[in-house]
Amino acid sequence: MADLTAVLGPLQLPNPVLVASGTFGYGEEYGTYIDLNRLGGIMVKGTTLHPRRGNRPPRIVETPAGLLNSVGLQNPGVDAVISEELPKLKELKCPVIVNIAGSTVDEYAQVAARLDGHPTVAALEINVSCPNVNEGGMAFGTDPAMVREVVQAVRGSTDLPLICKLSPNVGDIVQVAEAAVEAGAQILSLINTVLGMSIDVGTRRPTLTNVFGGLSGPAIRPIAVRMVWEVYQALRVPIIGMGGIASGRDALEFILAGAGAVAVGSANFTDPGVCLKIIRELEEYIEAQGLDGLSSLVGAAHP
Repeated sequence: MADLTAVLGPLQLPNPVLVASGTFGYGEEYGTYIDLNRLGGIMVKGTTLHPRRGNRPPRIVETPAGLLNSVGLQNPGVDAVISEELPKLKELKCPVIVNIAGSTVDEYAQVAARLDGHPTVAALEINVSCPNVNEGGMAFGTDPAMVREVVQAVRGSTDLPLICKLSPNVGDIVQVAEAAVEAGAQILSLINTVLGMSIDVGTRRPTLTNVFGGLSGPAIRPIAVRMVWEVYQALRVPIIGMGGIASGRDALEFILAGAGAVAVGSANFTDPGVCLKIIRELEEYIEAQGLDGLSSLVGAAHP
């Protein structure tokens, strides 16, 4: 069998195919459909300091080549995640990564501090696409200075490996990536969803109650591949690529652009077994190419 081990700085994965936060619950929801231990890792849904009910429905709508969502980080809060969700995952062989979010810098730091040292948590993924209540609702991830502040605060609260999940809704993704790395992020994941909206022509009103939502799925894959390329070319940092991945071929685009691993999101909704299919297709590609493993493919499309 091909060696699919993926090494991302301080984080080692059995294979490069993870499930993206917000599309896989806390893992157990998919446990009756697939063997979770065959995954490269699980990124659990966004976790905040206090419980959140999320936005009012409708908050999900299909688009011709993807999905718009405005769920609003519905979750039970970090204390409930620690006491109720993480114990269910402690026997997993693949790494468990907790996505953390907040409305203030201090909230991010507090969530990280609560998770620090937990035996089930392999790493934290910082979601900087959240609105900063102290800055009039401006998303942390749109300003390099705010990204730097959040990552520094989290770095000061935990010794766990840190992944910073970047928003594509910026003018220069490299500037934001540089700020995250300088502040202490060892791995970058990109991209988060692209801001969009849908209008119901029958009611003549926005389809989503929250008006705007995050677009995911095949429609954003070319944008995501381009941003992975730009960040890898500039920084050569470990990257988890995501955005519209539904096949081994899709995953290879990201890997060749510079991603050492990939995360699958919306495709899980239509095919719960899609990640296992992607792993198999990557194995077949590596064997067919006569390669020893994955590492020689990372960034191989660059001159």
